[in-house]
Amino acid sequence: MELKWLLYVTLLALGILAAQAHDMDDDNDADDVVDIEDDLDDGIEEVEESKSETSSPPPAPKVTYRPPVPTGEVYFAESFDKGTLDGWILSRAKKDDTDDEIAKYDGKWEVQDMKDTKLPGDKGLVLVTRAKHHAISSKLSKPFVFDTKPLIIQYEVNFQNGIECGGAYVKLLSKTPELNLDQFHDKTPYTIMFGPDKCGEDYKLHFIFRHKNPKTGKYEEKHAKRPDADLKSYFTDKKTHLYTLVLNPDNSFEILVDQTVVNSGNLLNDMSPPVNPPREIEDPNDQKPEDWDERPKIPDPDAVKPDDWDEDAPAKIADENAVKPEGWLDDEPEYVADPDAEKPEDWDEDMDGEWEAPQIANPKCEAAPGCGTWQRPMIDNPNYKGKWKPPMIDNVNYQGIWKPRKIPNPDFFEDLEPFKMTPFTAVGLELWSMTSDIFFDNFIICTERAVADDWANDGWGLKKAADGAAEPGVVGQMMAAAEERPWLWVVCILTVALPVFLVVLFCCSGKKQPSAAEYKKTDAPQPDVMDDEKEEEKDKGEKEEEEEEEEANEEKLGNASQEEEEEEEEDDRKRASEEEETVNRSPRNRKPRKD
Repeated sequence: MELKWLLYVTLLALGILAAQAHDMDDDNDADDVVDIEDDLDDGIEEVEESKSETSSPPPAPKVTYRPPVPTGEVYFAESFDKGTLDGWILSRAKKDDTDDEIAKYDGKWEVQDMKDTKLPGDKGLVLVTRAKHHAISSKLSKPFVFDTKPLIIQYEVNFQNGIECGGAYVKLLSKTPELNLDQFHDKTPYTIMFGPDKCGEDYKLHFIFRHKNPKTGKYEEKHAKRPDADLKSYFTDKKTHLYTLVLNPDNSFEILVDQTVVNSGNLLNDMSPPVNPPREIEDPNDQKPEDWDERPKIPDPDAVKPDDWDEDAPAKIADENAVKPEGWLDDEPEYVADPDAEKPEDWDEDMDGEWEAPQIANPKCEAAPGCGTWQRPMIDNPNYKGKWKPPMIDNVNYQGIWKPRKIPNPDFFEDLEPFKMTPFTAVGLELWSMTSDIFFDNFIICTERAVADDWANDGWGLKKAADGAAEPGVVGQMMAAAEERPWLWVVCILTVALPVFLVVLFCCSGKKQPSAAEYKKTDAPQPDVMDDEKEEEKDKGEKEEEEEEEEANEEKLGNASQEEEEEEEEDDRKRASEEEETVNRSPRNRKPRKD
């Protein structure tokens, strides 16, 4: 009980302190607006300076940026740390079938530091403008040919302002004689398109490749299945994310975000539409026969409408048992003209007609059950059956749903190596975005996973480490918040102390046992003595029960032995008497007769 009172008093005191601290915080905020004398200002400034010096958290460990360097053979690597667009070509093309005002690819690109960067010197390619077409591209060191080595493409994206509607995907431009990077536009042939894209609440991570039909020579886009992972945070958290596509010669692929697989599959099985067409197709010239019966059920032709079936009976009838409520005002209308309404001054009867006051609910009907002509309420007609229809029965002529017959697909082909795509020779960004300041960095195209991982660790890994070092821990965040609002200290104490008090309360609030000193003041036995006495009494009782059982057993045994002895003595007596009688009967023992 004492612990409970102590807990209540402590919580009350902490609550009062919290309220006082909150009031003091508000007073301090109000005092900042009041003009105070110069000497007092100087004193306050000194105190605040000393307080800031003592309360400021220790500086976070500094992460030094170094431009990443490829650790193996690469087809393309760009970190933009030179601060220029050397090697990149801005498109001057125009989109077809688009108004001239927005047809130009006049969106602006710049090499900049990332906003709120934690790595000074780390620059990237920034899509600066919004609501414009942007196109920029760069040549590979040599064309990439799909043969026996994987393809790995990797780059970083940061939606610094979030993203409303727009993409950040990259295109690998096919090697063709007509390729002109100066005229790069949306119709420029590409081999692979990969990267994030979003509009509205549709968050996508594209992987599309253009497959060449070996029979017709035409190209068709093949889209990877949508990933099961939730992609929303990659578009909204304003952090730098690493996008990686790994395409293997065995036709398998993996899509990774921040070095975690979010989608995977096989080019033969997990693309839409499929790479290979079906072997058979429906015959376009086949037609359903006129007598083909697709009806599984038909009306029973032998069914007859019953004689008592009344199709004219209404569904509702008046309730003949209903009685008009007492007080019903038959002569009062439900609505009456508003007596307070007045004809507007500008009312022209020639133009507007005769003026009539607007109708309002009759005030006399408010206290009555109703007004106007009373009518019986309508109820369901028990005799209503509706229009008679014959019951449905199985159709004996049912032939099933007709389908056209299958014929061999004249366009069928089987490409078992879709990995061997059209070689590409350039990388490009062709984008439209309603959001500006999309940050791109650290592009790499290579064939070795280790090379891509090293490049990622030296670029994206440094960004991640710098962000982690700059972000205070949970304790640091709580300390900073408490410095700004002193009353939060009380909240923190309550958060920690309350569970401790509750644990102590529930663990120690049992029945209080008297101490040894209190036992010494009386003749009452202490707990240990009482326990010993109880145990002795228990043992004594058990011994007495055992002795009683033994005595009972001995008594039973004694009685049984005595009965046996008596039986033996009785047998001896009977035996002796029989022997004596036998002796008396013998001739030797008889006396002679006297004549």
